[in-house]
Amino acid sequence: MNRTRVIFFGILAVTACVILSVVVFQLIDRGLGGETAVSPQTNQEIEVPAGSVLVTLASSNTKESWLNQVVEKFNAEQVETTGGSTIVVNVSHVTSGGSMNAILDGSSQPVAWSPGDQSWVDQANDAWRQRTNKPLASQSCAPTIYAPLGFAMWQPMAETLGWPETPIGWDTIVELAADPEGWASYGRPEWGQFRFGHTHPAYANSGLLSMTSFVYGIAGKTDTLTPAEIYAPAVEEAMRQLEENTSKYGRQAPALLEAMAQQGPSYLHAAAVPEAEVVRFNVERGDELTFPLAFIFPAGGTIWADHPYCILDNADWVTDEQAEAAQIFLDYLLAREQQDLAIDNYLRPLNSSISLHAPMNLENGTDPSVTPNTVAPLPSPNADISAAVIDLFNITKRKATILIVLDVSGSMEGERIRTARDATVEFLSRLDANDEVGLLIFNDDVLELAPPARVGDVVEGLSQRIAGLAADGNTALYQAVCDAVAQATEMQAEDTAVNETRLYGIVLLSDGEDTVGNITENQMFATCLPANAEADGVKIFPIAFGEAADQDVLNRIANVTGGRLFTADPTSIGNVYLSISAEQ
Repeated sequence: MNRTRVIFFGILAVTACVILSVVVFQLIDRGLGGETAVSPQTNQEIEVPAGSVLVTLASSNTKESWLNQVVEKFNAEQVETTGGSTIVVNVSHVTSGGSMNAILDGSSQPVAWSPGDQSWVDQANDAWRQRTNKPLASQSCAPTIYAPLGFAMWQPMAETLGWPETPIGWDTIVELAADPEGWASYGRPEWGQFRFGHTHPAYANSGLLSMTSFVYGIAGKTDTLTPAEIYAPAVEEAMRQLEENTSKYGRQAPALLEAMAQQGPSYLHAAAVPEAEVVRFNVERGDELTFPLAFIFPAGGTIWADHPYCILDNADWVTDEQAEAAQIFLDYLLAREQQDLAIDNYLRPLNSSISLHAPMNLENGTDPSVTPNTVAPLPSPNADISAAVIDLFNITKRKATILIVLDVSGSMEGERIRTARDATVEFLSRLDANDEVGLLIFNDDVLELAPPARVGDVVEGLSQRIAGLAADGNTALYQAVCDAVAQATEMQAEDTAVNETRLYGIVLLSDGEDTVGNITENQMFATCLPANAEADGVKIFPIAFGEAADQDVLNRIANVTGGRLFTADPTSIGNVYLSISAEQ
């Protein structure tokens, strides 16, 4: 063999060794044949070791801390299926309504799903049957824990109403909300008019169950309810009285408590939330609260949300082995040790023989002596009841006047302006037809493209205007804030003069800092914005669109107006707009 051929075969041998080494190292790095999967909620890759089966679980966020602990324990124990595969559970924490919609539209494909209440399962199964003639899960969904719904109220206010000895029902809340004397009727005129908050029933489990509990309480029923009874004049009038004094909506219950913690007792007096969130705030955030919070069980009964666990084995993305693994994890969840652990995470075990202990006590704002035997468990709403409750809420809720303020400066050019246009148009479609919406854009100057008008009258034309927006120029951010606040404040004064009560919000999307300087930052805060948030004031919901956005300034703008800062990029802007639509 000549020297050239020796060199050639030597090169081939070295190359083969390199390739083999790369393959070996990849196999080692991936667990000797492991794979990666994508989380159905976060779109992040999940490492799945070889010989394992992955169970993705979409779970309502009320039980987040408990499930995180249980999943960590379970995965560490290396539990196996009958076929010998190690089970790996990955949990994502979601809203009940949002996760239901995501499963139905195919954007989420978990193996198991645990919303806050059976009502969401019923809605999902009805929709799935229409497509496939079968429900999502072949077996009934098993309850996992109790997370009862009620009111969070500042403890001095709750004690003024008689808590914890005196029963307090929805009728008490409605009477207080409708009383022109407000808290003065209870000898506390310094607290003013009663101000209430609750999550949106079309998006949040706590909102749907709270409003269903409200209807039961006003109707004076604890058993079967019909849609006709929901639309009864007395129930509609009571809900209208409540909604006229509801100053804050939202997509998640923790956000309402966050607003109470940040703004204090002058902002909101009470909010409809799960017991677990009240106790958690008292324990983990007590130093930030002006007063402790009290959890009030509605006297006429409440929904003891039992957070069902559904194995979606009728969905074509779930294998038989995954379904078996999901059942094994469910059995683990229901074992006594994990149920006792639920108490440490502010939840109530299903097993009544497990006694409640700290933190579930009066010192942390809840009455451990209350049980389903003392406060009646109300039926979960079926699909017809849910639809009627949501519809009545939409009929009676305070309508909103919303100014959309969009940054169209040069830095928004390309993908940002395209996704901002699309997401804003979708946002318009979510507004109530009787809401009002207007549009301002800003770059070097601030320009009003459309004055506020009834959504149902302008949504198509305004959507076309937004679809044609282009990006160019500088960023007159501070001027845009001042102009929008001045316009919204003027509209609020005009409405107040004719006894019309509405919610007023400004959706402010920007990807950068102010570069024009006609108004300084200090000048904006001193002359255009309130010193403190007011429950019925003009709220600003800034969207920091990208890393270059001035998040510190935008967050201060949100805080002083009682709004909320959102961060977004082109992939998440749609979800952010969904959250803002729930706020209005």
